[in-house]
Amino acid sequence: MNYRAISALAAAAVFLALAGTASAEGTFEGRKKCYNCHKGQGESWDKTLHAKAMESLKPNTRKEAKLKAKLDPKKDYTKDKDCVGCHVTGWGMEGGYTIEEPDKFLIGVGCESCHGAGSDYRKIHRKAGEAFEKSQKQTPRESLAEAGQDFEFVEKCNACHLNYEGSGWKGVKKPYTPFTPTVDKKYAFDFDKSVRNDKAMHDHFKLAGTFTGPPTPKFHEEFQKNAKPPVKADKVEED
Repeated sequence: MNYRAISALAAAAVFLALAGTASAEGTFEGRKKCYNCHKGQGESWDKTLHAKAMESLKPNTRKEAKLKAKLDPKKDYTKDKDCVGCHVTGWGMEGGYTIEEPDKFLIGVGCESCHGAGSDYRKIHRKAGEAFEKSQKQTPRESLAEAGQDFEFVEKCNACHLNYEGSGWKGVKKPYTPFTPTVDKKYAFDFDKSVRNDKAMHDHFKLAGTFTGPPTPKFHEEFQKNAKPPVKADKVEED
């Protein structure tokens, strides 16, 4: 699958579907908080299509794709509530992106779009990191899941990429995305292929071992086997 579907216009966002797949825990904080510790992932993500997702909603961008989908390439869709949700983080949810007060750290399909709203589990990451650094004490990964961190991802991806009639996804609802495989076969979505697309996903880095046990994504071992050396984080900002 060509993962350009989201950045090259998965334009009809499904904020209701997104809200349905989000964790009930926590509020959205924006990627700046994540970058404090995950510097390498952040620098890598900045180069991805997900990071540039909002660009495709601007006037006179992706003209051919918009015409094929029967959209007006001259129109500014960055304030269209039926489109924005799949191009930002936390649309329609507490702390998430709003058209009225746009937060630059919530523009694009960022960390919390996949991992869930971070206000609660981020605190666990910090405390666990400090404990591991001090005494090599590991923290059960289950505590992150209980605080709202998502380890599956697939439903969050489906909410944008498969939200059209006939997709077979159980969560389909209006507003539908106009970018379907019938418009162009590149919009066909296969999660297992897409999560391995380095144009859409950030690089992965070796984990220190701060957390232990389940849950882990099904591709965890594969990604860790080929992961890059960790990048030293900048000084962590206090809340």
